[in-house]
This record gives sequence, structure tokens and C-alpha cells, in this order.
Amino acid sequence: MVETITATYVQDDADWAITVSGRDKELTARAPGIIAARDRADQLVEELAGDAKTTVVHLLNGSALDFTSAYMTARLTLPKLPPLEVPPPGSVPKQQTPASASVDKKPQLPPSKQLPKAVEDRKSPAAPAPAAESKAPAKQA
Repeated sequence: MVETITATYVQDDADWAITVSGRDKELTARAPGIIAARDRADQLVEELAGDAKTTVVHLLNGSALDFTSAYMTARLTLPKLPPLEVPPPGSVPKQQTPASASVDKKPQLPPSKQLPKAVEDRKSPAAPAPAAESKAPAKQA
């Protein structure tokens, strides 16, 4: 036979008081927020029922609908975030401009992408690019 256990929730400011009753016993607890209160109620139900099959009815203000509405609203509501600060046009945010970085300095490549020092030394930055060869046959005299 399936027994019914009742979990009753009462809000006390930001905390919730939980009373779980059934099998001629009653357990109480407190939790910060309705989601934590629901989790704590599940723990109390396990203590009370053990391995027996149970049906748990969660009540807020004597109503399962009120509990379900409050619980689902809490589960589906995004956390409150501080407002996004938008910098004025043309300004650069502080976190993108390190104080020690130079404007014309190239970013450091990871070691796997760096050329060996011998190759870097052979590069001549002032050397002109080789002239393009003409594919037209040279005139013979």
C-alpha cells in the first residue's frame, strides 16, 4: 500500500520552514529559499518513509497548486545580475588596454607556432622583395 506524506512550507522572510508529516511522525527543518526547502523536504521524506513506497504532497498555504507555482517560478527565473555598463562611443574599456602593452608590439605566439631562432635570424626585415621574373623568352641576337 502506498502511504501519503505531506510536506508543508511556510515562508519566513527569505527562509522557509518545512514540516514533513506521515506514518504518525513529524519532522521539521529550515532552508534558505524554496528550492533548497524542496530538496530538504525530500531528505526528510527519506528519513520518515525509509524504503516504503510513498506519495508526497507539497503544500504552500494549504494548496499544492500554490506550491507548484512558487517552486516552478523560482526554478525558471534567471538570477538577478548587475546592470550592464555600456561605455560611451569611441572609448576603449579598461580591461582591454593593459598598461604595459605597446600599440605596435606584436602579440606573443605560443611556442608551437614560433619559428626556430636560426630562421628568425635569417629573416632580413630591410631586404627588398625579389623582382618578379618575366616569363617572356629573352631575345637572342
